Amino acid sequence: MAIQRSMQKVRVLWIERVSRELARGEGVRAGFAEQLERFYDLLEQAVVTGDTAWLEPLLFAWGRSSTETNLESGDYDVSFVMNRIVTLTIEVIRENLGIRDAMEAISALVPILTQSLSVVIRYEMESRVAHISSELGMVQRKLQELDRSKSNFISVAAHELKTPLTLIEGYTSMMMDVVEQSTDETSMDSMLKGVDTGIHRLRHIIDDMIDVSLIDNNMLAINLQPVWISHLIRLLKNELADTMAGRNQTLVVEKFEGDDTMIYGDSARLFQALHKVASNAIKYTPDNGTITLHGRLLPGFVEITIADTGIGIAPEHQSMVFEKFGQLGKTDLHSSGRTKFKGGGPGLGLPIARGILEAHGGTIWVESEGYDEVRLPGATFHILLPTSGGPTDASIAPLFSFPVPRPKDQEESAKENIPTNNPSA
Repeated sequence: MAIQRSMQKVRVLWIERVSRELARGEGVRAGFAEQLERFYDLLEQAVVTGDTAWLEPLLFAWGRSSTETNLESGDYDVSFVMNRIVTLTIEVIRENLGIRDAMEAISALVPILTQSLSVVIRYEMESRVAHISSELGMVQRKLQELDRSKSNFISVAAHELKTPLTLIEGYTSMMMDVVEQSTDETSMDSMLKGVDTGIHRLRHIIDDMIDVSLIDNNMLAINLQPVWISHLIRLLKNELADTMAGRNQTLVVEKFEGDDTMIYGDSARLFQALHKVASNAIKYTPDNGTITLHGRLLPGFVEITIADTGIGIAPEHQSMVFEKFGQLGKTDLHSSGRTKFKGGGPGLGLPIARGILEAHGGTIWVESEGYDEVRLPGATFHILLPTSGGPTDASIAPLFSFPVPRPKDQEESAKENIPTNNPSA
């Protein structure tokens, strides 16, 4: 076969040329030359038989031979080598064979070499994808470990802080009682009240940290009992009255279909969630602003909306406000106090509200045209609570007009005993 004879004629020249240009160092060149001899033998078999499968095992080994360093640096050494082999093969043939033999050899070899190049590239890319997937998996595991560590830290820190805080709070209370009983007018009373205010604020932060830890670890206890939406709204209005009066803000509670709905939930936790959302609205609404509470009844849900006339939230930050420790703007410019305009805080209120609502099978989201401290576009928080469900104890369901689920066999028996006017029955 003429092509096979031509390949035998340039074999030694080809191996010497390729190894000299692509392998550096005598030791590397010797090992590379052995690989090239094997490749050339398989290439010759592929030309003779017309089947490129002869090269597959070697190409697979080459394509998967990238080192960890090459994969991390993004180098495509094997495909580069294969591409150079194609070029050098054409050069060696053109320089050492006659025109006719060279054309025949090139016509036979180039399709096989091109196919080999694509195979090597595919194997190399598969190795790189596997490496990247492994790296991403490691990063994800590290992030999960970091998140668990953060949750553990919050839990431990909160509980460790709460113990001495309880002692300080107790002794401060006793000191305040002593001062009240004393006839001596001193500044001790005001100082103790300041300490007591700081203690209550610290306790509020610690309680939030504990709640976040419980939510993160799916340990938030929900005591399902009958809850009336109107009762929650009335409590919220009374609780916020003094705060809003201090800011000259107005709370507008609008009547809506569904405000007298009874649902099953944890009244304390639901009130906590509503209070945190409303407090957030107060904090980011300037003095003399308005907070409006409205809602509507939807199939299977009751929706409560809390809208403010505040500074608003930029669209790209509307999901961030529900993340733990999420802070918008420069924290060093925040004022102190939990209810002052743009007051600082650990950024746990809205995440806790979301955790409580999701634990009830509900959800929360926010809508806002954007952030503008001059135009004051405001923000509207939407809260969805399911109207279905039942108490943890089915025996009390009849007291609140909820049907008690019956076993399947009792349902079938009841169906069979239903009277009918059908004569054929």
